[in-house]
Order: sequence, then structure tokens, then C-alpha cells
Amino acid sequence: MKDQFTINLALPPLWLRRLIIILLVLGVFFRLVNLDRKVYWTDETYTSLRLVGYQIRQVSQNIFNGQIIGVDDLQNYQRLDSEKGLRDTIRVLAVEDSQHPPLYYILTRYWVQWWGDSIMVTRSLSALLSLLAFPSIYWLCLELFGTPLVGWISVAIIAVSPLHIVYAQEAREYGWWTVTILLSSASFLSAIRLGTKLSWSLYTLTLTIGLYTFPFTALVAIGHGLYLLVNEGFRLTRTLKAYVLASLAGLVAFAPWLWVSIIGLTNISNSTSWTSESISIISLVKIWVLNLTRAFLDVDFDIANPLTYLILLIVILVGHSIYCLTRTSPQRVWLFLLLLMGLTAGALVLPDLILGGRRSTPPRLLMPTYLGLQIAVSYLFATKISTHSLSNKGQKTWSVIMVILLSLGIVSDLTYSQAKTWWNKYKSNDNLEITEIINNTNNPLIISDNPSIGDALSLSYYLDAKVKLKFMKIPQLPINISGYTDVFVFNPSKELVKIIQEKYKTVPIYNNQLKLLKLADKT
Repeated sequence: MKDQFTINLALPPLWLRRLIIILLVLGVFFRLVNLDRKVYWTDETYTSLRLVGYQIRQVSQNIFNGQIIGVDDLQNYQRLDSEKGLRDTIRVLAVEDSQHPPLYYILTRYWVQWWGDSIMVTRSLSALLSLLAFPSIYWLCLELFGTPLVGWISVAIIAVSPLHIVYAQEAREYGWWTVTILLSSASFLSAIRLGTKLSWSLYTLTLTIGLYTFPFTALVAIGHGLYLLVNEGFRLTRTLKAYVLASLAGLVAFAPWLWVSIIGLTNISNSTSWTSESISIISLVKIWVLNLTRAFLDVDFDIANPLTYLILLIVILVGHSIYCLTRTSPQRVWLFLLLLMGLTAGALVLPDLILGGRRSTPPRLLMPTYLGLQIAVSYLFATKISTHSLSNKGQKTWSVIMVILLSLGIVSDLTYSQAKTWWNKYKSNDNLEITEIINNTNNPLIISDNPSIGDALSLSYYLDAKVKLKFMKIPQLPINISGYTDVFVFNPSKELVKIIQEKYKTVPIYNNQLKLLKLADKT
């Protein structure tokens, strides 16, 4: 069946139009400003490694051999060269990292090939692609609600949403995945409404693009199917048949990479071993609440920061938005959003609760959930300020609440834009300070037996050319360190520390931790 509603394109109130324009400008600005300021962290170095066409195993053999190398020797694995082409990019992903489909990496490879391989250029593609989320979420809300007000407010919210800006400025696929989630969902609702072959073909195309961007798009598509099944009264109607055919076409198009992923399950399990790390239920809940808040407010959540106490208010606001959505909107609206929010969240949260682990802690994996929540909040505001004139106290109050929430996003974005690292760089948060310490010496040598490839590559972006490095797989007493004025031991294993301390005194010089030690004569 086709939806029996018409789309109304009436403009929002003048004051809201002006506010949205300002927020759009700010959203573009915050996505593009200081792109190279944040540390280029471990996962981003893997992006560069993949698009250049190198395998981790190959790099490990070349640099973890106990030989002294320079910073350029590491940077060679982050730069395009004539010896490796697009096939190498796809092959490396297929062999070592098939959980990440190739579309984003192919696009980024061409982007870097055209404009250069600097941090700013590599990240800029993600930032520019993320701007497509503005028209995409507007289209989705228009198809869902039939009127533009919710869409305009949703555009305003994601424009300054700290969570979206964080991932827009990362050389990873998650900002682009956000766009594909919105596009596939909007085209799905459009296909239901129009019922034409062209509209269902567009859905197949957007679904295929989403799958080749990130596999969790499958959960979004399953949600679409469940939504349609319920709305069609569990009958095999013409619309349901069209969805099945469109989805099967998308699955067939994705089949080559699906087969690659099945073959590479062992490598996927190795690269996702962190998901099974032990964590308490209380800690899980704290992280869930924190991540939820970051969709609207993202500052230093220290107890001394007064903004920290807004977390509870934001959680209450989101909860009230879901309540309002389910009580006042038609089933076709609330069911779609609950499935968008719930399927991905359930697929990650339930295994954590039942089996243990932390699958649900990275917000990047829960992007459909946060998008659904943000649209629900937008719907709440739209229902409270739906008339063109703020003629009563309730409308004025909710307008003020909305402006305050948007202002909190702007405050967060200002803070983020000036920072050199952020919570999403957790594996590499210390690298800028560590490299600054090392660079301030005359003739330094770094020794390590325990850095990840990504850690080593991240350091290489900030170390001076004078710095030399000696990486080894098996802890052994370093030789031939004469001639270096300062010898540092970076993130060593306990075995390496024990061996070194037989001959040298080790002095922690970074936050009194073992991540960076400096050698000194025992005498």
C-alpha cells in the first residue's frame, strides 16, 4: 500500500529560519576548521596504510627487525607510491580488514592522489562528505513526518552535534556511513510512498552504497523490513514484495565483499578482540549515558565542571522525547524510529549484557541509534513550537530549551575545535606530548618492543627528522646506542624493562608512567 499523506513544504517560522542558517554555517565551519590540529591516531594511520596498499604483516617485518630507522622510513607506509595501485588497497582490506568494506578507502585513495597525503587533505574528504547529512536528514524527516519543521530542527541539531563533528573530522568511514544511513532510510520511505520501480531502484542503490561503506547497514535494512512487515499487517503485499526484491538486489551486489568477509572471519576476530574485554555493568551504563550525551553536549565531564550536571537533564529530555514520540505520532512514525534506534543498539548491548564485553561502548558503531534519538528530540521541539508565533508561555519555554540545547552543542564544538586530542583518540592521546618531549632533545633514539604498528605510525607524524627509532619483536639489550645524546624507551614490555635495567637506570619522564622512559647510567 502507499502512504496516504501529502508532503507539506511550508517554511518554518522566520526566527527559526534565521537560527537554522546560522547553525548551518557554524556546522560547516566546525567540520572544516583545524582539520590537522588533532593527533592523527592509530586507527587513522591504518586508514592511510590501507589506502596506500600495505599489509600490517609486511610493515611489521620491515620495521620490527632491531635495525635503526628514521622517521621517513615509517612515513613511507603512509604515502602513495607508484608501486602500489588500487588493487593493492582492495587486496589489503580483503586479506587483513574485511570488516571495513572498500568504498570509503577507494574514495579516499583517489582524493589523496589528487590533492596530497597531508593530514588535512586525508581528513577533508570525511568532512566534506559529512555535509551531505544535512539534506539527507531533512529528506528523511520530510518522508517520515510529511512536514518540514522536524526536518529543519533535525538539520539544526546535527549541524552542531559534537558527536557528528568528531567523526566528520576523522579519516575513517563513520561520517560517510551516517550519510548512507539517512539516504537509505529516506529512499526506503520514498519508495513506499511512490511505489515506482525507479524509487525502489534508488533504495537498492543507497542500500548497496551503505553496505559497501559499513556492514552494520544490514541492521538498518533489517529494520526497514520489520517496519514494512508490521505496517503491511504481516501480509505479502505488493510493497513488501518490492522491498524484498530491492533488498535482495542490494545483497547480491554486496555478495562479493560478503564472501570476502566470511573468508576473513579469523582476521576480523583478531582485530575485534577488544570487544570481549571485561567491563562491569555499572561502567557500561556510565559509558552509554556519556555517549548519549555526546550527541548534544561534549565537554570535559569532570565532576568539577558545572556542565557535567547537564547530563541528567539531557537524558531526561531524550527520554521525554521518546515518550512524546510514541504517544503522539502515528505508528508509521514511531515504529520506524524505534526500529532505527533499537536494532543496532540491541545487536551490541544484548551480547554485552549476556556474554560480557564492550561492543556497545564505541559510539561510532551506534550511529543509527543516535540519529533516531536526535530525530525524536527534533519531533518533540517541533510539536511544542509548531505555530509561527510564540503566543503562549509553553511555546516560549520550549523554544528557549531548544536554543539552550543547540548552544551547548556550539560550546562543545568551540572547545573541540581548539583541542589537540579528544576522547575518540584514546589510543594515541599521549603521542603529541611524548613527541614534544623527544623532539626537544639533540640527538634522540627511541627503543621499543611493544608499540602497535598504528602507534609507531602515529608518532612518525610528529617526530622531527633527527629522531631515530629501533623497534624489535623480542626484548633484547639494545646495542649500538652510542652517539645518541638521549635514549628513550617507548611503551616497553616488562621483559624489555627488566633487561635494560641490568645495565641502565630507567627514569619515567611522562606522567610517572612506563609509557616513556629515559635511559641513564647507573653511576
